[in-house]
Amino acid sequence: MSIQAAPSQRKETKVFGKRVPRLEDLPLVKGLGRFVADLSFPHQLYMRVVRSPIAHGTITRIDADEARKAPGVVAIWTHADIAAYPLIDFRDPSAEALMPYRQPLLAKDRVRYVGEPIAVVFAESAYLAEDAADLVFAEIDELPPHMDAQADCASFAPGISTEPIVLKQGFGDLPGAFASAHCVVELELSIGRHSGVPMECRGAIGRYDAAQDVLELWGAAKVPLRNRETMARYFQRSSASVQLYELHVGGGFGVRGELYPEDFLVCAASMTLGRPIKWIEDRREHLMATNQSREQYHRVRAAVDQNGRILALSDVFFHDQGAYVRTHGARVADLTIGMLPGPYHVPVYQGIGHFRLTNKTPAATYRSPGRYEGSFVRERLVDAIAAKLGLDRIEVRRRNLIPSADMPYTRQLGALGTEVVLDSGDYAGLLQTSIDRFGWDELQKTIRVRRAQGEFVGAGIAMFLEKSGMGPSDSVTVSVDPMGFVEVVTGGASVGQGFETAMAQICAETLGVDYRRIRVVHGQTDRIRFGIGAHASRATVMTGNAVHAAATNVRDLALKHASVLLQAPAELLDIVDGIVVRKGSPSGPTISLGQLSRQLSPGPEAIARGTNGLSCEGWFYADHMTYPYGVHLALVRVDGETGQVFVERYMVASDVGRAVNPMIVEGQVVGGVAQGLGGALYEQFRYSDTGQPLSLNFAEYLIPTAHEVPDVEVIVAEDAPSPLNPLGIKGAGEGGCTGVGAAIASAVDDAIGIPGAITSLPITPAKLKALLKNRRDNSNGDST
Repeated sequence: MSIQAAPSQRKETKVFGKRVPRLEDLPLVKGLGRFVADLSFPHQLYMRVVRSPIAHGTITRIDADEARKAPGVVAIWTHADIAAYPLIDFRDPSAEALMPYRQPLLAKDRVRYVGEPIAVVFAESAYLAEDAADLVFAEIDELPPHMDAQADCASFAPGISTEPIVLKQGFGDLPGAFASAHCVVELELSIGRHSGVPMECRGAIGRYDAAQDVLELWGAAKVPLRNRETMARYFQRSSASVQLYELHVGGGFGVRGELYPEDFLVCAASMTLGRPIKWIEDRREHLMATNQSREQYHRVRAAVDQNGRILALSDVFFHDQGAYVRTHGARVADLTIGMLPGPYHVPVYQGIGHFRLTNKTPAATYRSPGRYEGSFVRERLVDAIAAKLGLDRIEVRRRNLIPSADMPYTRQLGALGTEVVLDSGDYAGLLQTSIDRFGWDELQKTIRVRRAQGEFVGAGIAMFLEKSGMGPSDSVTVSVDPMGFVEVVTGGASVGQGFETAMAQICAETLGVDYRRIRVVHGQTDRIRFGIGAHASRATVMTGNAVHAAATNVRDLALKHASVLLQAPAELLDIVDGIVVRKGSPSGPTISLGQLSRQLSPGPEAIARGTNGLSCEGWFYADHMTYPYGVHLALVRVDGETGQVFVERYMVASDVGRAVNPMIVEGQVVGGVAQGLGGALYEQFRYSDTGQPLSLNFAEYLIPTAHEVPDVEVIVAEDAPSPLNPLGIKGAGEGGCTGVGAAIASAVDDAIGIPGAITSLPITPAKLKALLKNRRDNSNGDST
C-alpha cells in the first residue's frame, strides 16, 4: 500500500439533482442494443402459437396431423399434451374468488377470446413454424359472446359468472351527505379500451441447462425476481434452479414483464424437448393477445354545497376485464377505487367496482392504471360542478384541495394493499404556479379574440394524484473493486426509464465517486437474492433508497479503515472523487477507494479482520407509498368541419419530492403525455358484435405520432419532499400520463362551448362532428 499526497486540485463530484447524461444510451443510439429477438442459442427451436379465430366457443377437435408432417416440425402441443400444468397463478395474493378465472397455457374445452392460444408448434425455424401453424385446424362450435360489461350478470363458462367479484371501499354517511347537499351533480362517463404499444413486442427464450438443472427465461422485464418466484412455484422447482435474465427492453408501460402463457410454454418445452425455445411476437399478435386496459363505465355523483365544496362522492363503475384474470388480479379496479378522490378533500366517499368478464383480450395494468381512468372521472365531475353552479373551474378546484397543513393526510382507503396516507404536498401552491406559468388569465383574452374570428379554441385543466414507491422492501449490494470502479447490484429492472443513470447518481453522491465509474447491474436473478423490480413507479423510491443505504455503509466502512491508515478520526475524513482525504487539508495524505478495496479483499488477513472486501449490502423498508401530484394544462383547437382536435400547447407540473435527474423526469413526463394523448384522442381496441377484434394494425389502432404530439412544457417541482425516505423522492413515471384525458376533455368542452359535452374517451372526430352539428341545429332552432 502507498499513501499518496493529494493533488493541489481535485474535482468533487456532486450529481444528485443534476442533468447529467444517461449512462445506458450509448449502445442503443449506436445500434448495439441486445433485445430478445437478437439473442439465439445453439440448436434452438422456434415456437409459433396457433390462436383461436373465435371469441367464444366450444372446442370440438384440433387436427394437427398435416402440420406434424410439415418440414422442420419437431413437436405440436395442444392442451391434452400439457394437461398436467395448472392455471397461471397470480403474482401477488389475490382474492380467493378470482382463482377459477385464471388462464390455462392452452385452451382446454372452450375458447374465450380471439387470439387465445389453442396450440403451439415447435420447428427448426420461425418460418417453418409459422407455415406449420397455418396447417393446424381447429373445429370450434361458436357460442354467443359476452361483449358488454354493463349487461346483467350471466354464466360465463360452466360454474363461473361474468362477475367474479365486486370491490367496495368507502367512509362516512353517504345518504346523510346527499340529503343535506345544496345540489347533486351526476355524470355517466366511459374510458375506451387501449393499452401500451411498445416499439418491441413481447418475446421469450426458454433454456434448460440439464447439466446444472437450471431453467432459464431470457427476455424478462419489469419484475424478474417476482416472476422467478412465480415460475418456481408453477414448475415446482426451487428458486435457485430458476433464473430470469433481462435484456434491453423496447418499452414496458405495464404490459411487458407480466407472465403470459407463452412465457411458461417456452420454458416447459425447453425442459421437455431438451432444446432452447425462442418465441417472438409479431405486431398483429400483440394487438390481439397482449394485455389490454382502461375500459371502464362510471356512474358518478357528487353532493356539493352552494360554494362548490364537495360534501360526498359516490362512484359505481363497471370494469371490463376481458376473458381471464391474469397475473395482476383485480389491481386496476382496486386502484380506481382507492385513488379516485385525488387531491381533494372528500368528507364522505363510496366506490363500488363491478369486475366483469367479457369475450375480449384479457386486461391488466397500463401506465397509470386506475388513475388515468379515475382522474378523467373525477376532473370531469369537478368541471361539471363548476358549470352547474356558475363558478370558475380553477376556483372550484382551489376550494376543494387538501391544504398542505393537513399533511400527512389519512384517507381511510386502501391501494395496492396499503393504507392511503398522503405523505406531503402543497397542491394549491403548485396549482397557482402552473396557471401563472401557463399564462392562464392572459390566455383567456386570446381565446376570446380567436373565437370571435370563428375558431373553436379552448383551454383545459386537470389535477392529478399519483402513487409511487410501493414497498415493502428492497435491497442492493454496492462493491468497490481494486481499480476503484463501483458495482451496484440491484433487484430492480430497466424498461428505458433511466434506471441505471439514476441509481449511479444516487450512489455517486452518497459514496463520493464519479457516477461514470459506476456499473449498475439489474434484471439478473442470479446476482441478487431479493428485489421486486420496476413497476408502480417504485424503482427510484425503493431501489434508490436501498442504493443510498448500501453506499452509505460502504462509505462508513471505507472511512473506518482509512482512519487507521491515515491516522485521523473517521469524522475528519471525506471521500472526494473516489479518494479519501482529510477535510480542509487538500495537501495531506490520501488513499483511494481502490487501494482500500485491495487492502480489504478476501484473503486470510481480511478474514481475520472480519471483512469481505469493500462491499456492503443496504436495505430500505416502507410501510406506506409516496404520493406525487401535479397539474395538466392544455390549449386545443377543434376543426369545425372535420372534428379533428389539434393540441397547440400542453404543460405538466409534477412534484416529485426531489428529482434525482430533472432531465430524466422531464423525459418521463413527455413520454407519458404522448401515451395519454393516444388514449384521449386516438387509441381504442374495437370489437364487432361477434367478438372479432377490429384493431389489429396501425391503420385501425391509431397512435399519436410526432406530428400530433406538441412540445410539452414541463415544470419539475420539488416543493414537497417525501418524509418517508432519506432522499425525499417520489416516483415520476406515470404523472405525465395520468391527467391527459381529463385535461383534453376539459379543453375540448371549452373549445366547442358545450360544458360537459365530453363524456367518453377517445374523443374522435366523428363524436365531435356530431356534437357540433347538434350545437348548430339547436342554435338554428332557437333562432327560429
